Amino acid sequence: MIADSNPPNGAEPTESLTDVLGQTRHVKVLVDESAAELSTIHTSLKQENRPGSPSGSLKSALRKTQAVEEKVQEASGKLAKVTAALGAEVSERQDLHLQLAEITEQELTARHAAMHDALTGLANRSLFNDRLEHGLAQAKRLGLTLAVMFMDLDGFKAVNDTHGHDVGDALLQTVADRLRENTREDDTVARVGGDEFLYLVMGENDTPTLASLAQKIIDCVQAPCHLSVGRISIRISMGIACFPLDGGTVDALVKQADMAMYRAKRDQTEFAFSR
Repeated sequence: MIADSNPPNGAEPTESLTDVLGQTRHVKVLVDESAAELSTIHTSLKQENRPGSPSGSLKSALRKTQAVEEKVQEASGKLAKVTAALGAEVSERQDLHLQLAEITEQELTARHAAMHDALTGLANRSLFNDRLEHGLAQAKRLGLTLAVMFMDLDGFKAVNDTHGHDVGDALLQTVADRLRENTREDDTVARVGGDEFLYLVMGENDTPTLASLAQKIIDCVQAPCHLSVGRISIRISMGIACFPLDGGTVDALVKQADMAMYRAKRDQTEFAFSR
C-alpha cells in the first residue's frame, strides 16, 4: 500500500499515490522502449551471426542480449500489473473521497435541519435553548448579563384565515428576514412556534439599552410587508426578561419573558419588562 499523501506532523512528506502512479507509468514506457531497442539489437546480431563463420564473442553477445531482452520484457509485464493495481487504488481512493464528501454534506444538512426552522431558516427552540444554556453558563462564570425577548405577531391568525397559509408563510419569512437583519453578532433569534419568536441578547440587561433595541426591532417588523396579495401590516407584542434579575435558568427566563409578552398584549403596549 502506498503511503498517504498527508504524513503525520514532523514526518517528511511522501509522494502522493497519483504521483507514484505517474512515475510508474513513465518507468514502464522506458522499459518498453528498452525492450524494443534490445529486440532490434538482438535481430541485428542474429543477422551478423551468419552460418559458417560464427564468432564466439558474437554468440556470447547474442545470448546475453536475448537474456536481457527477456528480463526487460518480464519487468515490463510486472510493471504493467503494478500500474494497473495502482490505477485501481487511485480510482478506489477517489471514490472513497467522493463518498466521504457526500456523507459529510448529508450530516451537515441533517444537523442544520435538526437545529433550524424549516420555513424561515432561523434557529429552532432546541438550538435557542442550547445557546441560552451556554450563555447563562458564561454569564455566571464571568459575571455577565443577558436578556431574553419573547415576541408574538398580533393578528397573524386573521392573515392566515383571510389570505391562506401561503401568504401567512410569506409573512413569517419576511418577519424572520427583518429579525435576522437586526440580530447582533453574538445574539440569537429563533422561531419557536407558529408566530412566536425568541431573541437572546448577550451582555445586556440595562433597561434603556434593551428598550431601545426592542423598539428598533418592533419598528422594523411592523413596517408594511408587500406580499402577493398586496400590502399587509402586522403588529408585534414583546416581553423581556433579564439575567440575573428575572431568573437563572433557561425555563425561568423564557417563562418570565412569555408572561411579560402577554402583559404587553393585555395593556396594549408594544413591549413590557418582566420586572
